Amino acid sequence: MSTETIEKPPPGPPPGVPVAAKPDYVLVGVGMAAVAGVVLWAWLGDESFDSASSTSLTWVLNNFGWLFVVAADVFLVLCLVIAFSRFGRIRLGKDDAEPEFGNLAWIAMMFSAGMGIGLMFYGVGEPLTHYLTPPPTSGAQPESAAAARAAMEYSFFHWTLTPWAIYGIAGLALAYAGFRKGRGNRLSAAFVPLIGERRAAAWPGRVIDLLAVFATVFGTATSLGLGALQVAEGLDLTAGVDATRTTQLIIIAALSAAFVVSAFTGLHRGIKWLSTLNILLAALLMVFVFLLGPTVYILDTIPASVGGYLQNLLPMATRTGAFSDHAWLGSWTIFYWAWWLSWAPFVGTFISRISSGRTIREFLLGVLLVPSGATVVWFCVMGGTALRLDSTGEADLAGSVADGAEASLFAMLDALPIGTVTSFVAMVLVMTYFVTSADSASLVMGSLTSRGALHPPSWLVVLWGVLMASVAAVLLVVGGLDSLQTATILVALPFVLVMLLLCWALLKELREDPGAGPARHHAMHGLRDVVRTMVGDVVTEERNQGRHHRLRRAAKSRSESDGEET
Repeated sequence: MSTETIEKPPPGPPPGVPVAAKPDYVLVGVGMAAVAGVVLWAWLGDESFDSASSTSLTWVLNNFGWLFVVAADVFLVLCLVIAFSRFGRIRLGKDDAEPEFGNLAWIAMMFSAGMGIGLMFYGVGEPLTHYLTPPPTSGAQPESAAAARAAMEYSFFHWTLTPWAIYGIAGLALAYAGFRKGRGNRLSAAFVPLIGERRAAAWPGRVIDLLAVFATVFGTATSLGLGALQVAEGLDLTAGVDATRTTQLIIIAALSAAFVVSAFTGLHRGIKWLSTLNILLAALLMVFVFLLGPTVYILDTIPASVGGYLQNLLPMATRTGAFSDHAWLGSWTIFYWAWWLSWAPFVGTFISRISSGRTIREFLLGVLLVPSGATVVWFCVMGGTALRLDSTGEADLAGSVADGAEASLFAMLDALPIGTVTSFVAMVLVMTYFVTSADSASLVMGSLTSRGALHPPSWLVVLWGVLMASVAAVLLVVGGLDSLQTATILVALPFVLVMLLLCWALLKELREDPGAGPARHHAMHGLRDVVRTMVGDVVTEERNQGRHHRLRRAAKSRSESDGEET
């Protein structure tokens, strides 16, 4: 990308989209008070909080696990239908609008905001965990070739098309409402087709935005907590610093301070350049592992794993607790779907903010395919290398899984040359992902609580970021990873219904957009026309025959009358 392209000033927003606006102090006050209340409850009443959250989690998994599964499938199917339909030609902005960011910057920011920390945390840990303890429905024996195949397939299932479909639907609805309709960059603006302009600006819209804020706070806090766990583990392995709770809290505080600096530099400088740096560092680390690891095995793994994933996508996507293990689904699939749903307002708002001027087809295909493709390569290189090292006995990585998923990445890197250097690079990556995630999420929450402003006040962005880091710190102290997962699932439950209603509102509005062009003549429409024609022909023939019979009877009657008169 040329310097001129990077430094080109962004185009102005469409009419009606506020660039800067005063905060909605009612929404800010209620949102922060509610989040602070949960933080205080978890901190001061840890036993009651743990009991209530555990009971609630069991109830949600037993009664609403099916809802998460069905909703995730709906989002994926809907993304594909919209992308390849006539709605795909609609532009997110004016008909002559151009993209605000170049392709490289757009992909980098989208990917970094979407799941950067998660890939660093689970890129090695999840395949290894499934390899050592295969999913119950796979029927594979632990540490077998079948277990390795199932491990890669489930890793793809949890990290590629489905999560990005959730982000894509949320981002499309927000970008369409903001840049096409000029209503602002807030979730309630996308519900205007269902509740109207007046209610979207009143308390019903505030409730929707408030749910989005809650989901964003706890979903992002989960990622920040995972990042702190992994950085602490990296410091323990490379520098001998014990990975205690105190270390984790210091890491959160230090990285939050770095986020504040990034937040004040703005979207076109801080987030953009850090995201690009993340992509370059991740690519360098992946290339290093690919070249010095089991290269041929990795190349074999990519097509075999992708084929298995696509072949088993339907069974995996429709599996609920009816014939499966509730506990396993809650720890993996449903946790992931809840995590992605809780991130949907954050990532959706963010990728909509950076996608003005693109067509719906370009937006959806880019969101679905580009990050998913990169994720496939990442898991095959990092996770595939770990599986190969453990299966051949070159490294004993089972112990690292017992220590936690955060230790698996560093254990794998330590089995390769210059493990200390690459572990340090991995730590830097996690830290920069931490900063960009916190920066992006805080920007989104500031926008949601500033009536959809594209540039919310910096003090509000920083305040939300500090509160979000506090949530991550308290949940880590209270219960570690389990508390982070529980909070994510519970907060995501009401947001599932919000997302399903969002799909309805989006489809209702797309059907009325003249930019989609006339409806195409589908095969079912042609069949309907044929049936109508055939039915019409039969009815017409019957009418003609009836009229012919009436005329004959009338003629016969006249002949008989004439004979009688004669």
